[in-house]
Amino acid sequence: MARDGATYVCQSCGASQSRWSGQCPACSAWNTMVEEGGLRPPGALAATRPSRARGLDFEGLSGDVRSPPRLLTGIEEFDRVCGGGLVRGSALLVGGDPGVGKSTLLMQAVAAAAQRGATCAYVSGEESVDQVRSRAQRMGLSGAPVKLAAETSLRNILDGLKRSQFDLVVIDSIQTLWSDSHDAAPGSVTQVRAASAELVRLAKREGVAIILVGHVTKEGAIAGPRVIEHLVDAVLTFEGERGYPFRVLRGVKNRFGATDEIGVFEMGDAGLREVANPSALFLDTSGERAAGAAVFAGIEGSRPVLVEFQALVAPSAYGTPRRAVVGWDSGRLAMVLAVLEARCGLSLGSRDVYLNVAGGLRISEPAADLAAAAALASSALDVALPQDCVVFGEISLSGEIRPVSRTEARVRESAKLGFRQVLGPRDAEPGPLKLAGVARLADAIARIGDGGWPETA
Repeated sequence: MARDGATYVCQSCGASQSRWSGQCPACSAWNTMVEEGGLRPPGALAATRPSRARGLDFEGLSGDVRSPPRLLTGIEEFDRVCGGGLVRGSALLVGGDPGVGKSTLLMQAVAAAAQRGATCAYVSGEESVDQVRSRAQRMGLSGAPVKLAAETSLRNILDGLKRSQFDLVVIDSIQTLWSDSHDAAPGSVTQVRAASAELVRLAKREGVAIILVGHVTKEGAIAGPRVIEHLVDAVLTFEGERGYPFRVLRGVKNRFGATDEIGVFEMGDAGLREVANPSALFLDTSGERAAGAAVFAGIEGSRPVLVEFQALVAPSAYGTPRRAVVGWDSGRLAMVLAVLEARCGLSLGSRDVYLNVAGGLRISEPAADLAAAAALASSALDVALPQDCVVFGEISLSGEIRPVSRTEARVRESAKLGFRQVLGPRDAEPGPLKLAGVARLADAIARIGDGGWPETA
């Protein structure tokens, strides 16, 4: 039965209960239970009818099943992360830190799609139409045939979308919408969940691609209940370190494509610019490589990316040595330091350790273990790695160097950028490069210390 009494809903996880408590019983967060009106699921009192199940063979239809039609925006980095373009009838959620460029990216995407013939709308709940128009003019997009609206009422938005046939709609942002069917403040868990469900239902029914912009919490997670991420078809995060012009669009969930793709952009005065070759931007090819630097040949999604690991090992001025890392997992750094000390005899426990991934890119691939260890050993021994050397390999707790996947793509990208040798697993396929293969981390550290590299022409 429908519940008409007030309930208390956690604004952190979305759990509800009939009476107030200081701590949420589901997520253990304090002071997050807020009183909201009774909830009645949409269509709860409507007449029911039995659902019809169909087989995988589509009732005897022969031939291969065609992939869902795609709507291309023309921004290749954006389309790649989406899985080859936006799927009609799908809902996509984009999250990111304030000021990282979410609205700029989506304004460029919707304008590019409109210029290719798609019927597009941009609905803003945070800016007026004049403000959106002024921002588009600053980006050189004032001539794009995009319909603009400034609205926060979910009912008005749904009515407007039903009257017009749109191919692509951007809602900026989902936290600003409110539904008069629920007694809750805009931005609350109830309102965000209700607005997301209605918009996703509209996308499926009308065949329109809807992009929702989501705010993030101070921990970096998308604000609101996790049910939003389950409702939508794809979740993308827009990342960027402050002080760097580079922005990375990363796929977290995608029902119509890969979930590990990335798109790289560069922020400028006129908006975002696509970066076709991120490796050339993340690397410093001027001069000789200093001690403490190692170039890692990694894989992000379907593309190889070369980035530089920078390490500094220095005497500690305090009783407790510092461990600072940017762009890599701090837990992974602690493991590599332990293996270096226990298996290689490299004493780092009483020294400060700083590790940084140049360019603001965040690396999560296990194949970066050897590159981080090589940078740390290079700094500790004050010996620079060769200028034309790339490093990749996974380190086990026993100190062994484990093989990694997609070696050919890593080597091909390295050779394209002028690298001639690779420090990696012994059974790696070096292709046109010279292989300095190692079976154990201790062998790699010894090679770095005595300079035992293969000769290159």
